[in-house]
Amino acid sequence: MDKLNAMQAFARVVEAGTFTKAAESLDLPKTAVTRLIQSLEDHLKVKLLNRTTRRVSVTPDGAAYYDRVTRLLSDIEELEGSVSNARAAPRGRIRVDVASSVARMLIIPALPEFYAKHPDIQIDLGVSDRPVDLISDNIDCVVRGGEITDQSLVARRIGDWGYGCCASPEYIRRHGLPQHPLDLESDQHFVVSYFSARTGKRFPFDYSKNGQRYEVYGRYQVSVNDGNAYMTAGLTGLGVIQAPYFMIKPHVDAGELVPFLCDWESDPLPLYVVYPPNRHLSTKLRVFVDWVAELFARHTVWQKQLIASCDAKKGNTDASVTAEPNGAKLAVMSAA
Repeated sequence: MDKLNAMQAFARVVEAGTFTKAAESLDLPKTAVTRLIQSLEDHLKVKLLNRTTRRVSVTPDGAAYYDRVTRLLSDIEELEGSVSNARAAPRGRIRVDVASSVARMLIIPALPEFYAKHPDIQIDLGVSDRPVDLISDNIDCVVRGGEITDQSLVARRIGDWGYGCCASPEYIRRHGLPQHPLDLESDQHFVVSYFSARTGKRFPFDYSKNGQRYEVYGRYQVSVNDGNAYMTAGLTGLGVIQAPYFMIKPHVDAGELVPFLCDWESDPLPLYVVYPPNRHLSTKLRVFVDWVAELFARHTVWQKQLIASCDAKKGNTDASVTAEPNGAKLAVMSAA
């Protein structure tokens, strides 16, 4: 029996909850994982797992063994990492899960830069706006926005998302330019609504300035629960959107979105890299996390640039008007 492989297989079955998931994450046949667990139980002369056709549960002896095994496996990984790091660059596979918009607009476009420094790291990138179970899905880390409610997880704050309000030029031609946050509650305007994939709850737009604060829901024709779909709806002219600056900046630069209400601030969303408490932060994972943190730091610069650009155009109605079909004129940038 390969005792180390058997320990790894046992830990993965406990974490994944099923032999099938454990086998998939280990890239082994299910029968091989079953044999490893049986060999381990025969060697220890104790039953580690209770098996039924539907689920796997840990016996009291198995729970105690799992606690020691995970610490041992973590120590081994750290030892191997420290030895190999002295001779070679970080290498190996990491499993990461990120929101779809972050993957499409930030991480994937910048990956050539990452691989120029770390060509021997493989990234299995899960792309989803839905919560994942880091332990059962064998995820090394996730990049997520919002406060972390699961206190059993380890979280590193890497920055904040600032939000800007904008709409397509076509939407503004049809509905006019909002001059105040409460304009979005009127019958004149629509918003693109965003709802939680987990709870179904709608998220309001929020605005603050000089001690004033508003939370605006507004009317909507479409509500979505995916960042890419949200941006597409805004670009199509289905309503006003309030989105992270890194998402809207390329479209503002291209003239596809028009920012307004720039002198109103929205609540920033904290950004975290989160990983399980029993996972050692290996060298390969650490360099990835550091790179992601640096990548998001650039987002703050883009935010300042976009706000400065928006403020510079305030009041310049001669340079920022668009003719309506009926001859009326519309200021593209807010003078609020």
